Parts: sequence; C-alpha cells; structure tokens
Amino acid sequence: MMHITSLDDGLEVFKSLGSEVRIQIIKALLENDGMNMNELASHLHITNGALTSHIKRLEDCGIVTVSQEASGHGNQKICSVHLDSILIDLKDDSVNEKNVYRTQVKVGHYTDYQVYPTCGLASSVSLIGEVDDARYFAHPDRYNADILWFTKGFVEYVIPNFIPASSRIDQISISLELGSEAPGCNDVWPSDIHFYLNGQCLGHWTSPGDFGNVKGLFTPDWWYPNWNQYVLLKLLVINHKGSFIDGLRISDINIDSFKLDDHSIVKFRLAVPEDAAHVGGLTIYGKNFGNYRQDIDVRISYSPVDVQK
Repeated sequence: MMHITSLDDGLEVFKSLGSEVRIQIIKALLENDGMNMNELASHLHITNGALTSHIKRLEDCGIVTVSQEASGHGNQKICSVHLDSILIDLKDDSVNEKNVYRTQVKVGHYTDYQVYPTCGLASSVSLIGEVDDARYFAHPDRYNADILWFTKGFVEYVIPNFIPASSRIDQISISLELGSEAPGCNDVWPSDIHFYLNGQCLGHWTSPGDFGNVKGLFTPDWWYPNWNQYVLLKLLVINHKGSFIDGLRISDINIDSFKLDDHSIVKFRLAVPEDAAHVGGLTIYGKNFGNYRQDIDVRISYSPVDVQK
C-alpha cells in the first residue's frame, strides 16, 4: 500500500498514472502476475525502448518493481506491480502536524503472546532458535527480530505514549507490513487478522495470502527462497469516526470509547483466533524484511484536554 497524505506529495504518482500506456502496463502485469520486458513489449505492441522509459517512470514512484532472473538465455528483467492499493488523503492536516507523536515499535518488542506452529522468528542475519517451537518466542534475542510468524494465536505490543501532559489522544494510526502464514508460501491463503486496542476488538482484515513469487526488496539474501518473501503494507486508523483499514471502515468503534490521555497505557494486539472464518496465520515484517523499510510505525494525534470537539 502507498499512503499519500497530501496532493502535493502524490504529484509524481498522479503524473505516472496519467498515461494510458502506463495504465495498460499495470493492468497487464496484474493479469499475468508479472512479465518479462520482451513479453510485456510484445503484449502492448510497443518497442522495448519505449517500454523501458515507461517502466522507469513507474519504478521511480514505487508502483512497479524490476528484478533480474536467470533463464536459459541469460538474465531477464521481470516486472511486477509493487502495490496492492494507493490511499490518498485529500484533507490537508499539515496544520496539526505539530500535535503528532510518532514512534516505531520493533517486531520483536511484543509484551505478550500465545502462538501455535507453524511459527518462528528471525533477525536480519539468522533464525532465532528453532522454527515451529513456540518456546523461542520468549528467547532474549527476540528483541532483534525483524520477522515473526504463527498459524493462530496473538502477539501484543505496548505502544509508547509520550504525548505532552494534559493531552488526550484523538487518533492512532498504525502502519505495518503483514499477511498470512502458509507452510512455505502461498499467494492464495486467506487469513482473518484481528486488531485489538486495550483488549477491545476493532475489527479484522482478511489477508489474501503470503507471497514468494518475487524476492522482497529488503528480505536478506540468506532467507530461504521457498519461504514467503513479502506481504502487504496496511494502515490501521482509529479516530473519532470509527476504525479503518486503508480508509475502509471495519467497525464503528472509535477512539472516544477508550478515553485515552497522556497517562494511558496503549496495548495493540494482532491475532488470528481459532474460531475465525479463515485461520490462515499471521506474518509481521520489520524494516529488514519485505518491501518497506519500516518497523511498526505509529502516529498518535493529540490535543489539550480542555479543547472541545
């Protein structure tokens, strides 16, 4: 997912999408789950030179990725669509940017967990303990984890709350790369991932699968090629209007029901309950795995307690 927070920031993306040829490129790549340059040029009836300039434009703004793959005739360039969605905020909130506390939480910095195999953790350099043994979720090295996965259960994080004194929390935005957990990898492996704030379920998002068709941009070279390489970047927002994933409402539960202020403990849980319709596991990526150079990114918007809405 790409999150555009202002029209000015999204200008290059809008320009890239303002070409019929580039729209046809994106559609062809989506329909064929990626194509090499020769196939794509032939499909669109354009020259390789013309295609190269269009692909570079889409690559520069993060819509398309290009990777090298060995074939019987040497290396070939494989083009794939990098995004699953683009979220655009038309409302300009820049005037309130000073009233935002921002932090990142490492994937391994959970404070509570209950997980079931298949499961495991890894840092950017190695596995942590043994795979499919939930005991290693208590290993001291878990704080270095950049990826974790399990079939069902939960992990819970305490989000640092250092907003100014005498302030209340108006909105919490959490951005993270997450998806299903299939044995090995499977693009079609739905999982109902539930989100909780201080013990209350905000709703769920159904992940379509976990993906291994293309190596993640930041996935380490030592990582196993038949394991999942990346998942999807999602944005969870809870504000005065309700709870949302990528701008789509998942429940009417709003921030006011929690009465959060500068003294509040904020607990965020991700879970795959055993009674979910799709028990397809959960994988969470940090900045050294997948396609996005970030950990669990949190933005807390606040205001003085004497301000009335």
